[in-house]
Amino acid sequence: MDPRSGERLRLARGRRTAMETAAQRVLGILGAGGGQPVRAGAAAMQMSGSQPGLTGAAAGWAREAALLLERRARRSNGRDVHLPTHISASTLVDLGDDAQAVLGRLRRPVPREPGMSARKGTAFHAWVEEYFGRAGMLDLGEAPGSDDHIDAAYDLDEMVATFKASPWADRSPAFVEVPVETRVGEVVVRGRVDAVFREADGRWDLVDWKTGRRPSAGQLKTRSIQLAVYRLAWARLKDVPLEDVRAAFFYVADNAVVRPHDLGTAAELEGIVAAALARP
Repeated sequence: MDPRSGERLRLARGRRTAMETAAQRVLGILGAGGGQPVRAGAAAMQMSGSQPGLTGAAAGWAREAALLLERRARRSNGRDVHLPTHISASTLVDLGDDAQAVLGRLRRPVPREPGMSARKGTAFHAWVEEYFGRAGMLDLGEAPGSDDHIDAAYDLDEMVATFKASPWADRSPAFVEVPVETRVGEVVVRGRVDAVFREADGRWDLVDWKTGRRPSAGQLKTRSIQLAVYRLAWARLKDVPLEDVRAAFFYVADNAVVRPHDLGTAAELEGIVAAALARP
């Protein structure tokens, strides 16, 4: 992160706030007993254990309180931007790609109107959900709220034709649009798997529909973090080995099934979170 900004990504913790509040109260009580208000500047004396008149447990409390206050004072020289304890799979992808960009969005959250690509993705996902819900008998014009002008703008006719010609069209998913979540290091990551298929041998196959173009090899490595999270969450949910869960992207615009062979393990995903929080 930019050292000039003085900003750091930290995990949001309610417990830390409570501890610091308690420390302030302890120091306030100790200071009132001596007739003098306790100021943050007294932390150095307390940390050295040289504050007069305190013994035993009281001295220990004073030292611990001083340490907490000193830590907070050091942080006040910069600005901490807190990472929520629950994040989306896409946020984890962004952390692996550019933690600085995530910091900027958390620092100044600005609602953004969905662009054309996002709306296209939403429209196509809705169509696929309806398609599987009606055993493949739904035509584009039958979709609820169908509008010819919107369909043309999103190129839905072309994507639908591509999908119907793909192997996915003749398969029956076990689940569609299923929400998942799992712990990754110090955060819980949430997402939604577009389709889950059960293989003949009992293994699972997770698929994420993509309406954009197939990314480069470098971009795919980062974006595959999403599939890695889904695979980990599903393996834990079904209590099966990670090797029994496959995952793929289907890039509809390119009619391409992409199966990254190096999906991250739990430890590798945890490393992304840890690295983002550890950066100065």
